[in-house]
Amino acid sequence: MSRKKKVLSDEEIDELVTSQAEDEAAWDKPIRVRRSQAAAFSLSAELASRAAFFARLHRAANVEAWIEHIVQERLDLEEAAFAELKRELVVE
Repeated sequence: MSRKKKVLSDEEIDELVTSQAEDEAAWDKPIRVRRSQAAAFSLSAELASRAAFFARLHRAANVEAWIEHIVQERLDLEEAAFAELKRELVVE
């Protein structure tokens, strides 16, 4: 027979963490996490605001998803234009 883990509420988790805060034995060794440089970029406040407006206008799930969609569309266009240019250069 399998045992189900008890799902704790947010309040129960808060109480548990608070009660163990000073107990060094209750905590694992800290880990360090680094953000991937390739995954992050920044936008000016104005550009971010404009992107958020159009993301809402297009009913995107969030602005990040809308920007990813727009960048993918633009890359597809650029790759198609580049491939066409290469074909034209080969023909000449």
